[in-house]
Amino acid sequence: MKRILLMITAAALLAAILLTACGESRKDEAGTAEEKPSATAAETADPVPHGYRQISQEEAQQMMKTESGYIILDVRTPKEYAEGHIPGAICISHDSIPTDDIPELPDKDQLIMIYCRSGRRSKLAAEQLVSQGYTNIVEFGGIMEWTGEITAQ
Repeated sequence: MKRILLMITAAALLAAILLTACGESRKDEAGTAEEKPSATAAETADPVPHGYRQISQEEAQQMMKTESGYIILDVRTPKEYAEGHIPGAICISHDSIPTDDIPELPDKDQLIMIYCRSGRRSKLAAEQLVSQGYTNIVEFGGIMEWTGEITAQ
């Protein structure tokens, strides 16, 4: 009988410890314990969820002014590119990005800034490049919202 009582007491004590550890609390100014809020998904999420950074158009324009040695990659079709693109951009259509080495992008650590028309294809291309080992990819959406210079061929 003592053994059973001892086992029940130990189980109750263990349950109390586990419940206390799982629900951290803190005291407010009045000394009353209040439950600590759980971290939001944004707080616990990987800051670079797809292996590339997403930045605003303004940030992209600032980077183009201050950085050097980067590539601007337009992943629209050659026809769209010819109709108007960011000066200095090279065109590799997102659906023609090979699964192996890309001659136009030999340095996998080089800063590559990607855009398309609206932002959908540039995200797909960024994910593809990351999956191929590129480490410094920045995606900044679409040329539709671009307020900087545009040139046509």
